[in-house]
Amino acid sequence: MNKVAKRFSMEWPLHVLLIPPLVMVGIFSYGPLYGLVIAFQKYNVALGFSSPWIGLGNFERLVNQPNFSQLIYNTVFIAVMKIVAGIVVPVTFSLLLNEIIRTSVKRVFQTIIYIPNFISWIIMAGIFMDILSANGVINTLITSLGGNAVNFLGDATIFPYTIVVTDVWKSFGFGTVIYLATLTSIDPGLYEAAVVDGAKRWKQTIHITLPMMAPIITLMSILSLGNILNAGFDQIFNMYSPIVYTSGDIIDTYVYRLGIEKAQYSMATAVGMFKSVVSCILISTSYVLADKLAGYRVF
Repeated sequence: MNKVAKRFSMEWPLHVLLIPPLVMVGIFSYGPLYGLVIAFQKYNVALGFSSPWIGLGNFERLVNQPNFSQLIYNTVFIAVMKIVAGIVVPVTFSLLLNEIIRTSVKRVFQTIIYIPNFISWIIMAGIFMDILSANGVINTLITSLGGNAVNFLGDATIFPYTIVVTDVWKSFGFGTVIYLATLTSIDPGLYEAAVVDGAKRWKQTIHITLPMMAPIITLMSILSLGNILNAGFDQIFNMYSPIVYTSGDIIDTYVYRLGIEKAQYSMATAVGMFKSVVSCILISTSYVLADKLAGYRVF
C-alpha cells in the first residue's frame, strides 16, 4: 500500500465529514451563479430564463444612470473612511489598553468594547437612532451646553461621518483584540534595553512598539482593500432615509431598491455583477500586495 492510499485509509472519516459542507457550498454558493444570466437579459418573470437576450444593454443603462458616479463615490468614500478609522482607533486603543498594569481591569475593558461586535445592526440601528435623534441623549447634551441640535441622520453632509463613527464604535473591539495579541508577542527584552538607555514610555512606543506592530498594521490595511466596495449594507439600510440618498446611498442599497422594491431584476443583477467583478479584482490585488509587502500568503 503506497503512502497516499495508507493516509486515505486513516483519514477517510474526515473526507466523509467534508461532503455535507461541500454540497451546501455547491447549492448555495455556486448554484445561484447561473442566475447571473439575468444581467444580460430583459428579464420577465413570466418568461424566466427564456427572457429576451440584450447583451450588455443593462450595463450600458447602468453606466448612463445619472446617479451612478455618485453611488460609486459614496461607496468608496464611506468604505475608505471605515478602513482608515478601523485601523487607527483599534491601534490607538490597544496601545492605551496595553499600558494598564492590572490584568483584571484590562479584561473588563476588553469585554466591554468587544460586546457590541455581537449585536446585530438591526438592534444597534434602533439604539443609535434613539441616541442621535433630535430629542436624543447627544442632542440634549449639545443643547444643554448652549449649542444647536445636530441632525445626525437627516443631514446629507453629516450622515456619512455618522455611519463611520457608529461603525467604528461597534466593531473596533475586534480589531483591538488582534493588535493586543501582536503586542503580547513583542520581546520584553527590547523594552528592558530601552529602559537601560533611558527611554521613557513614549519613546518606547515610537521606537519599539509601533515598528513591531507595523507588519500586522500593513497586512490588515492591504487586506482591507478588497472591501472598498463593501460600505456596509446592514448598517446603512437600517439607518438611512431618502433625505440622505445623495451622500448615503451605496451600491448594495441601490441594488436592494432596484431588485426588491422596483422589481428591476436585470438591472439589479447587472449592478451586483459589476460590484462582484471589481471586488474580485481588488481582493486579488490585495493578496498580491500582502505577499509582496507583508509576506502573507493565502495559498
